Amino acid sequence: MDLMVPIQQSREGFCLFHSFCKDSDIKIQTLRCKDRVRVCFSGGVKVFDGEKFDSGGNGDGLGRNEVFSEKRRNEVSAVSRSDNFGLNGEGANFDVRNGGGLSLSKYCCSRNFEEYESNNCLRRLVRDGELEEGFRCLERMVYQGDVPDIITCTSLIKNFCRVRKTKKAARVLEILEESGAVPDVITYNVLISGYCKVGEINSALEVLDRMSVAPDVVTYNTILRSLCDRGKLNQAMEVLDRQLQKECYPDVITYTILIEATCKESGVDQAMKLLDEMSSNGCKPDVVTYNVLINGICKEERLDEAITFLDNMVSLYGCQPNVITYNIVLFSMCNTGKWTDAEKLLTEMLRKGCSPSVVTFNILINFFCRRGLLGRAIDILDKMPEYGLIDGLTKVGKTKFAIELLGEMRGKGLQPDIITYSSLVGGLSREGKIEEAVNFFHDLEGLGVRPNAITYNNVMLGLCKAHRTDRAIDFLINMVAKGCKPTVGTYTILIEGLAYEGLVKEALEILNELCSRGAVKRRSARQMAAKI
Repeated sequence: MDLMVPIQQSREGFCLFHSFCKDSDIKIQTLRCKDRVRVCFSGGVKVFDGEKFDSGGNGDGLGRNEVFSEKRRNEVSAVSRSDNFGLNGEGANFDVRNGGGLSLSKYCCSRNFEEYESNNCLRRLVRDGELEEGFRCLERMVYQGDVPDIITCTSLIKNFCRVRKTKKAARVLEILEESGAVPDVITYNVLISGYCKVGEINSALEVLDRMSVAPDVVTYNTILRSLCDRGKLNQAMEVLDRQLQKECYPDVITYTILIEATCKESGVDQAMKLLDEMSSNGCKPDVVTYNVLINGICKEERLDEAITFLDNMVSLYGCQPNVITYNIVLFSMCNTGKWTDAEKLLTEMLRKGCSPSVVTFNILINFFCRRGLLGRAIDILDKMPEYGLIDGLTKVGKTKFAIELLGEMRGKGLQPDIITYSSLVGGLSREGKIEEAVNFFHDLEGLGVRPNAITYNNVMLGLCKAHRTDRAIDFLINMVAKGCKPTVGTYTILIEGLAYEGLVKEALEILNELCSRGAVKRRSARQMAAKI
């Protein structure tokens, strides 16, 4: 008989194993340390000394993982007591609560260990992109009677959809259902999204009809977006009726999708009726919804109405316009030759504290150059370093020029904000210049600039991509010490970084710990795990 327990509970496990043996003919033969998470008892204990075991048998102890040391694990508070790798994972074999005590009512036999190893193998294959081999591994698992992990299978479905192999993705879901596992709504959503992206709407609707769990608003939004993008508004409205019958109420994204499609097919006036319905149902429109409407008004060449709508957004609708709102109206003004109005709107935009984007400047410069107004175009160019050009340059791989513009800004006495510095750090990280990014980050303290979560995340992302997760953990520690609260994005970067270096088990343990402490919501945790 084999008994497998977490290594930190090895003493309790030893006593439990002994209690099973003392009233029977079973003799202890070996005691094997399988890995740093499990201890497997199946025989001849000669010495028991804390967590050290002398094997009387084959001596196949693996010891501690030297890559991701105990010290580093403690620093990020990432020792997972639950050891749960998914809804169908092996963690269900332990009752870990009240400080991590071992429940004597449950134990894990060798069959569970084989299932655990099979899921680990499947996880590695999916992570490495070996999809066909992963599919065969899944088939073998089910044939052997193992229950596959939902998160891993969801990731396999997602990857098959990414390479447009939707039939294989659907087969994975079927195998998962046949194995006795219970797919959750995220698994179904991933397959539905895959069908929609390749235009297989009917297949997506078939999955919707046979879901074993209740669809959520994301399920319906995915299908509605696909139908509306293909000009099938009437069919989309039928799906909306089904959604309401299921008492799954539309959110702001649902209505925005339908309003945009209505603007294209039936005109803005009809879309405004949908806006009224949205408000009457207690769903508050956001700036994206209003941007869709303003864009529709501009495309119908009703510029004056668009300007009035923009002017009344705060007073009548309680919504602050963003840079996209202004860009839509500016573009329409330039297209109709009202460049003086466009300049006035730019001035108003700046007065209200809305910083222009690279798109804003491109709209104006292109218009002035087409009209031969080069002097005005140059005036706009002179303003660009001050307003957002640096961020735009870093996003198109021209961080070197962005740093030169930063020097010009300082030369003119302008003090860049943390958003500008974060953009530069992110640009350097994306271009693989991680040491420059780290040095630039450290220079911020000398400039009296306090990094925010985005700045830290940009550096950590670059370090993780460069297989320097250990240094990324140092930044996490520094981040917390300086009073900067980590975000879900921070943890996502670190967890994916560990998985990227092959430390999948450690990544999942951290994720479980964060989830148990409430630092990461369970839904976000499942989405993170699906990427590993």
